[in-house]
Amino acid sequence: MQNKLLIVCGLISCPVLAQNQPQIVVYGSVDQYIGYIHSSSGVSVTGINDGAVMRSRVGFRGAEDLGGGYQATFTLEQGLFANTGSTADTSRLFDRQAWVGMNTPVGEFRLGRQNSLALLAGSQLDYTERTTYGSVVNNLGVPSRYDNDISYKSPRMAGFQVETHFALSETAGESLGKRGIYQLGLDYINGNYRAGYTGLWAKPAATGTFQDKVIFHYLYGNHDYGQGKIYLAYARTNNVTSNANGQNTGSILNNISIPSNAFGGNDPNVQRTYNLYQISADYRLKPQWRIGALYGVIRDTSGGNAGTKGGNVGAYYDMSKRTTLYGFVNYMKNETNAGFRFGGSGAPTANLKGSDINGQSLIGLQTGILHRF
Repeated sequence: MQNKLLIVCGLISCPVLAQNQPQIVVYGSVDQYIGYIHSSSGVSVTGINDGAVMRSRVGFRGAEDLGGGYQATFTLEQGLFANTGSTADTSRLFDRQAWVGMNTPVGEFRLGRQNSLALLAGSQLDYTERTTYGSVVNNLGVPSRYDNDISYKSPRMAGFQVETHFALSETAGESLGKRGIYQLGLDYINGNYRAGYTGLWAKPAATGTFQDKVIFHYLYGNHDYGQGKIYLAYARTNNVTSNANGQNTGSILNNISIPSNAFGGNDPNVQRTYNLYQISADYRLKPQWRIGALYGVIRDTSGGNAGTKGGNVGAYYDMSKRTTLYGFVNYMKNETNAGFRFGGSGAPTANLKGSDINGQSLIGLQTGILHRF
């Protein structure tokens, strides 16, 4: 059998051309921006950061046609800090994705470390795809990906598509399904309209002080009116806690999943639930130029005065199919007991923390370049 080899020329990958042969592609992105953040406390910070729009990464994906409507697939992907040349997670070779799957006539099945449904829904939530400093959704401890994940995605039928995930806890002495992370997604497309739901549930350890499940729910809808889109988003979660950076800058259920998609149930913040409401729109001035704006509110449903509100305006300029210039002006106002801070596709290394964000108002500026290969 004649082998078809992947040819890589610098950063350009060439998938094999022959049918019924394995197809392997090297892909990735480099996204660097200059970020400036100013707090009403009087403190500012400026830095070069990674990933205002899309986290820098390198990946390998492949597919082999097995015949009869079956196809074997895989993806291996590693996140990078291009501003320093380091990997996003030094403990892993592929921290973003590492899975193998099978496409079949009845849907797609995958096993391994996979992106969460909440992360995948980002492009449907606002014109920034749930990234940049000013996307208020980005402050809610959005779950990104989990280990040991089993997933199924149905074919799209009558506009509907269903996707389910179950990440095993792999804890000795516990029956299958007793703990772990469950996800469910429903997406619907009808012409220029799109709507959907994603949900996540995770059970605590039986010995935990607090037996509340960690939840994360999205509802989204958008309409393509020809020159741009209008977006509506709602989220509800209790996956928000404090850490050394601020009162609302941590996640109870982390994305690294150590140990094995399980959490102890000992964080009292699991009893505090937040609701988010966000509206966004963009408009294409010319084929290369797109402008947009968004506004959002996070409400602390416990009445603890720990919510925030904010938004941004921004612009994208496509220099080519692969290279985009962008710029954003962002604002966020924390309530008295809130400590949310700006994020991005990747958390900025040049950021504020502590008393400079808790109860403060923040202004952020970003300008950068994104190249995809």
